Amino acid sequence: MSDDPRRELADFLRTRRTRLRPEDVGLEPGPRRRVAGLRREELALLAGVSSDYYQRMEQGRDVRPSEQVLDALARALNFSAEESRHLHSLATAARTPSRSPRSYEPEEVPDTTQRLLHTMTSPALVVGRFLDVLAWNPLGGALLGEFTRQPLRERNLLALFLHPEADRTCPNRAATVAELIGMLRTQVAADPGHPRAVELVGELAVRSDEFAALWALHDVAEPTRGQISLTHPQVGELNLDWDAYPIPGNPGPALMVCTAVEGSPDAERLQRLADLLGTA
Repeated sequence: MSDDPRRELADFLRTRRTRLRPEDVGLEPGPRRRVAGLRREELALLAGVSSDYYQRMEQGRDVRPSEQVLDALARALNFSAEESRHLHSLATAARTPSRSPRSYEPEEVPDTTQRLLHTMTSPALVVGRFLDVLAWNPLGGALLGEFTRQPLRERNLLALFLHPEADRTCPNRAATVAELIGMLRTQVAADPGHPRAVELVGELAVRSDEFAALWALHDVAEPTRGQISLTHPQVGELNLDWDAYPIPGNPGPALMVCTAVEGSPDAERLQRLADLLGTA
């Protein structure tokens, strides 16, 4: 992970520009194109900014684009709402002067949240800003399996799914990893200097070529809801929906709750697992 917010902004724009084809934005491809995707000057024209200004942005130089320029670039690049918010977040970080290192308190799960966890009949986890698993209820722990016995610093959702052998227990492992990395990218952009973010991204990039390749794509996803498939050794395949509910207070942990459609085979299997655990 780059320590320079301007470089993060530059890399995000470059990856999005090079994946957009001229025909996607109504331009003729033309012969002898030597670059993938749009040329810088083509994007600048579409966004209504000078080629020199946009080039300086992609070079990570000290430019401070206005909200209007960012919105124009987002429109020209056909950004999703998530990508637009990410672009503005990166630009805000790039405009913010460097400060002295901050002190960060470790993420903690409030006692009230711990009590809430153990009243819930659905699998539930408390997940930190950077996908560290901080707490779980019995049914949530049953889904995590041996993962719950890992040391705290290794209990990260990406560590759970990055291993290729996880294909046996997660049929959609590759898609799940890509989604989690997008979620992590969004969280890191909001606080790029956080020591846990720097440590985690560095460790994962060294340990996993898959992570390094996906991280370089600069894809983003917002950690609000999604779907996950797991093969549990006792009840078989579970296809679950999950929703994340931020815990009140400063940006920090969220409560992640998994559910199945009522009356579905997945709900029946989840109930069977609860019966086996004696939590029903």
